[in-house]
Amino acid sequence: MSGDAWREALDAARDLPDGEAKIAELERLAAHADAAGDVRLGVDARLSLVETHRYRGERWRLVEPLRRCLVALDRHPTLFDAEDVAALLRGQHAAVEALPGSPRVGLDQARVLLDDLDRRLAGAEPGTVAELRCRLADHLGDEPAARAWFARWRVVGPDHRCAACVAVRQAELLTGWGEWAEAVRVLEPVAADPGDCTDQPEAALAALLVPYLRLGRYDDAARAHVRAYRRHRREWTAFGHLPAHLLFCALGGHPARGLEILVEQLPRLARPTDERSAMEFAAAGALLCRLAGESGLTRVSDPTGQPDGAEPDAAGTHRSTRPAGHPGPARRGHESWPVDALGLGHATRLAEVFGLIRSGGTGGGRDVMALGAELLATATDLAGRFDARNGTGHQSGRVAARLAERPRTGVPAPLPAGPAPDDAEAGPVDAEPDGPGSPGELVPLTVAMVVAALERRGDRCAVDPADTVVGRWGEAMIRFERVGSGGGILHARVVVTRRLSAGRRAEAYEFVNAWNRDRLQPKAYVHEVENELVLAGDLTTDLAHGVAPVQVEVLVDAAVTTGVAYAEAVAALP
Repeated sequence: MSGDAWREALDAARDLPDGEAKIAELERLAAHADAAGDVRLGVDARLSLVETHRYRGERWRLVEPLRRCLVALDRHPTLFDAEDVAALLRGQHAAVEALPGSPRVGLDQARVLLDDLDRRLAGAEPGTVAELRCRLADHLGDEPAARAWFARWRVVGPDHRCAACVAVRQAELLTGWGEWAEAVRVLEPVAADPGDCTDQPEAALAALLVPYLRLGRYDDAARAHVRAYRRHRREWTAFGHLPAHLLFCALGGHPARGLEILVEQLPRLARPTDERSAMEFAAAGALLCRLAGESGLTRVSDPTGQPDGAEPDAAGTHRSTRPAGHPGPARRGHESWPVDALGLGHATRLAEVFGLIRSGGTGGGRDVMALGAELLATATDLAGRFDARNGTGHQSGRVAARLAERPRTGVPAPLPAGPAPDDAEAGPVDAEPDGPGSPGELVPLTVAMVVAALERRGDRCAVDPADTVVGRWGEAMIRFERVGSGGGILHARVVVTRRLSAGRRAEAYEFVNAWNRDRLQPKAYVHEVENELVLAGDLTTDLAHGVAPVQVEVLVDAAVTTGVAYAEAVAALP
């Protein structure tokens, strides 16, 4: 095969869906490049590997391809342009950050990478280096060193990194050290004014939950939990925030709600973002189960009554919040909980990832304490893996301390029944009522109704100056706009982030024709932009005679659900 053919093979590999097949092909191409002495091809293949691992949330796999690229950079610096070097520095940062997240990264490897990153930055980003050294020391249990680096980090600032996200990381460290008032002081400005950070204010609100509880600000904690969980319950990348929500429920006097959340989120242990997040989730879940069992929520059985996952909205009406395919959550206020809904069949998939949970069949039923014991075994096992790598007992001690925590005494703060009064996000759209009368009354379609429907789903969106509502769901970018002479037509446009090469035009047309034949929504089509094929879709509904807010919710939910399904189908193309 000629050099051009290998380069074409690399281009084809980059077009593959982000999965093990793509990773294997990129590794094959990198190995060929090494054997053929084609340094540039090897670097390009490994840079694609680094990007793929980061996109998949598998930062522990960055170390080896990154190391090979850095060796090539030192030996052949003229082969690398400024963009290549910047990509390597970003990957190096991510690889060092992976050490506290996974015991599969060697401690010496991470230290060497961090020292090398410090050398390459040459003092250009002192805040970045200080943060990494602080977090590494804290993970190892060296609090004096962590505090020293923390002080230096705060003095030099966040460098070019998102100041809001840096504040959240700093506050999490302060919370771990018991400095709750300082954590609140750092976070409340972010929660009040998140700026343009797409993770805020929800990330800050989740980080505020434990400090608020420790300071006795129970109503503030309840409002922060309700608002933040509406978003975090759906986002895969928000898995690391879920332990804070479980801890709020366990320690704030809401064990029933905590079990509902645990039931709903337990399947996500099948693919956690990293082992540390799994350990924290399992430890918080174990504490929750222990406290729930002590409060009388002990047995598991099939619930009856209100719909699965129903939560009261602002009008007091119960609306299902359970994603399709998830096990139904437990009933609020009941002593018993669903047998299969406790998700042990899902949770045992963790054995395929880390080989952790050991459980028998579900035929005999389970109780809350049994689930807690399995989660504790998971947390303890993971902590032991970290400690074996680190040569300390710090993580095991943290898990033990978590299980020793007790809830506050007294009557729990009531949870808001609907969105908090200050829950509306700032934007160019004036606050418009959903309608003058009941939720079923027909009113003209407004942009605010679309935004409100997305917010009730727990989704984030932005509104551009043309009053187009824009959001992203995984591989799908979706835009909602009002069209027609009176703005009475709701138009949703789905654009898939994955693009195909122009040479795959026939295959792309075959795909969209099959989609349009077999599916009602969205209407799929292909168009070419700069020698690339963009796959998009449309959903259009004429609402010129008015629409009820509840109908907007249904239409928006359908657009998001079908748009995501379409994007996932495109991403799965070979």
